[in-house]
Amino acid sequence: MRGIGSDGAPIAVIADVHGNSDALRAVLADIDAQGIGPILNLGDHFSGPLAAAETAALMAAREMICIRGNHDRWLVEQAPEDMGPSDRVAYEQLQPSHLDWLRGLPATRRVGEAIFVCHGTPTSDTTYWLDRVAPTGEVQFRPRDEIEQAAEGSDAPVLLCGHTHRPRLVRLRDGRIILNPGSVGLPAYDDDHPVFHVMETGTPAASYAVLCKRGGGWDVSFRAVPYDTARMAEMADAAGRADWAQAVATGWFSPDR
Repeated sequence: MRGIGSDGAPIAVIADVHGNSDALRAVLADIDAQGIGPILNLGDHFSGPLAAAETAALMAAREMICIRGNHDRWLVEQAPEDMGPSDRVAYEQLQPSHLDWLRGLPATRRVGEAIFVCHGTPTSDTTYWLDRVAPTGEVQFRPRDEIEQAAEGSDAPVLLCGHTHRPRLVRLRDGRIILNPGSVGLPAYDDDHPVFHVMETGTPAASYAVLCKRGGGWDVSFRAVPYDTARMAEMADAAGRADWAQAVATGWFSPDR
């Protein structure tokens, strides 16, 4: 897209809002306070036992370049009775127009000459790019060769991904960078694919990143924005999701809260 990626023009990179409208509101206010223009949104916008419709309204009021994540895809591909509990709560809050918007989102996108955007990896919205899960459930840093193999076929100097909810920056041997901005709205979660594991950041702050080209390189800064988590945690509790309430309030995951 014209103008994006030019020298000195900062770009906000957000991902994995997951229906947390209060976290998104705090991040947008922080973006405005810094005078940052373009916003790139890497998907998983609404899914969660929180405030999907509020989140949709906030996003509709802002100019963003968006792609879809795996949960966005499941919201429009699965029948409601087949959805997981987080997707189902969001689905019941959303209007047909919101679902139509999700259907129209691309899985990946080239933004200008310099930036490639995906949710998980360039070929999968459910695969972790910078991490892997051991058979024991331990989350490990993915070996460099595997990270670079997934980057083959894209010549963009900046590769953006989300999905793991953990902020991360990796520089490839050829100088390209892969940036995960972390999650705006869900700082911890569990998953059973490929085996049961837990992702935790240890902070309830809303995470995003700022990307700016400077000379021959790219300046990246990670932002951790504090906000009042009480309302979102109460919504999760009211939906019977104590695990989400714990995650939103603390950045740690505990199924026994």
